[in-house]
Amino acid sequence: MPKSRSAPRLADVAARAGVSIATASRSLAGREGVSESVAAHVREVALGMGYVANVHARTLAGGATSTVGLIVHEIGDPYFAEIASGVIEVAAQRGLTVQICHSARDPRNELHQIRTLIAHRTDAIVVAGSGYTEPDLQAESNAVLSAFQETGGRVAVIGRHHLAADAVRPDNEAAGTAIAEHLLELGHRRIGVLAGPAVLTTVADRITGVAAALEARGMTLDDVPVLHTDFTRNGGRAGTERLLAEHPDLTALIALNDVMAIGVLSELRSRGVAVPARISVAGVDDVAVAADLSPSLTTVRLPMAEMGEMALTMALKPPSARRRRKNTGHELIVRDSTGPAPA
Repeated sequence: MPKSRSAPRLADVAARAGVSIATASRSLAGREGVSESVAAHVREVALGMGYVANVHARTLAGGATSTVGLIVHEIGDPYFAEIASGVIEVAAQRGLTVQICHSARDPRNELHQIRTLIAHRTDAIVVAGSGYTEPDLQAESNAVLSAFQETGGRVAVIGRHHLAADAVRPDNEAAGTAIAEHLLELGHRRIGVLAGPAVLTTVADRITGVAAALEARGMTLDDVPVLHTDFTRNGGRAGTERLLAEHPDLTALIALNDVMAIGVLSELRSRGVAVPARISVAGVDDVAVAADLSPSLTTVRLPMAEMGEMALTMALKPPSARRRRKNTGHELIVRDSTGPAPA
C-alpha cells in the first residue's frame, strides 16, 4: 500500500521559496520586515503546495493567531457585507483568518467586541461603520485600542471616528450633496429626508452634504422635513409612513442609505404610489441589489469592497508617526426611481 504524502510544512514552503523559515512565517502572516515582492512569492509557493498554517500549534507556542477582527454595525446590512468581502479578500491573500463581530450600533457593545478580539490574540482590528458624534461615547474604546497598538496590535477604522487609528474616510458629505443636487436639478423642492440615528457621524456628514446642496439653491434644512429613524429597511418603511402623513405634498424622498431606501420603495408600493411619477426615491451607497429593484434605485456609489480592502491593508502596515487617512471617491448613479418633479 503506497505511503500517503504528509502535509507540507512551513519548512517545506521556505525551502521551495528559497527563504528562511522566519521570512516564510512573516510573509504568510503579513508581518513587517519582508518586502512585498518576497512576501507575494512566498504566498504563491505556499498556495501551490497546498500549505495550511497550523494556527493551533502557533498559539500553543505563544505566537500570534494570524487572525484579524472586523467589527460591523449590522451583519445583515449589504453595506457591511460588501465591506466584509473586501476585508476577507485581503486576508485570504495574506493567509489570515477574519473574525466578524456585530455591534448593533451600540458603543458599549462595540467596546465589548474590541475587548473580546484582543483577548483572542487578534493581530489587527478593523472597525467598520460610522463613528459617533459624541467623543465620550468612544473614549473608552479609544483607550483600549491605543493600549492594543502600543503592544504591537494594529487598528484601522472606516468612517469618521474619535479613535486614534488609521482611517478610510467615505465621501459621505459629498454623497449627500450629490444626491440632493440631483433631485433639485429635476425640479423637486418638496423633499423629505429619511436619516439614521443622529448620533452617527455618517448620518451627520450626509445631512451636512444635503444642507450644502439646499443652500446653493437658496434653501435650508429648515425648508425640508428630516426624520431620524432606524438605519434599516423597517426604519425606511416606518419613516415613509410618518413623513407622508405629516407632509402629503412631498414629491421626493432621500434615504441616507440604500437599505432605508428599499424600505421606502416597499412602503410606496404597498400604497400604490407611482415611483417616480408621483414621488422620486433616492438612496446612498449603491449596494449590489440596488440595480435589481423595481424600479431600480438612483443612489450614490461608494466603493464599499475597496474600502474594506484599503482598511485591512492599512492595518497590516507598520505604524507611522502620523495617522494615515484615505478618502474614497463617489459616483452618482441615476436609475429609474427618480424623475422630474410632477407639475
